[in-house]
Amino acid sequence: MSKVITIVLLLLASAPVAQDSAKDEAQVWQLEKAYWEYVKANDLEKYRVLWHESFVGWPFVSSAPVRKDHITDWIVANTSKGIKLQSYSIEQLAIQVTGDIAINHYRIKAMWDNAEGAEARTDALRMTHTWIRWHGTWEIIGGMSAPMNAEGK
Repeated sequence: MSKVITIVLLLLASAPVAQDSAKDEAQVWQLEKAYWEYVKANDLEKYRVLWHESFVGWPFVSSAPVRKDHITDWIVANTSKGIKLQSYSIEQLAIQVTGDIAINHYRIKAMWDNAEGAEARTDALRMTHTWIRWHGTWEIIGGMSAPMNAEGK
């Protein structure tokens, strides 16, 4: 009988943790979507707020990992050529929240237009962001992106 009580107590104790985890996952996913909306709007100020001061990551457009002071370089490189994110589709593949850390993997297809509104290019990428809850706010502390292969994987 004591084993049954122990199991019931463990299940009851784990229910709030599962609910909190689902809430955290949804919150992080909303921030990922906001990330791309900020890129689309060319809102570099709001975009920068998403990043932790100790961020280090490796974007596919860079030959080496970068820190927070270079996170907008790729956006500025595009806009300085008159290229702007026109639209995108995003597909979440896996997210795991453990305490104050969240790792999110997803695919994105980003369509870029030139100043005349003609399609400049389409990027199909695999993305990973590692988020940390810092002073009550989720911030990106690590990440990596890579082009998808010919099969879209």
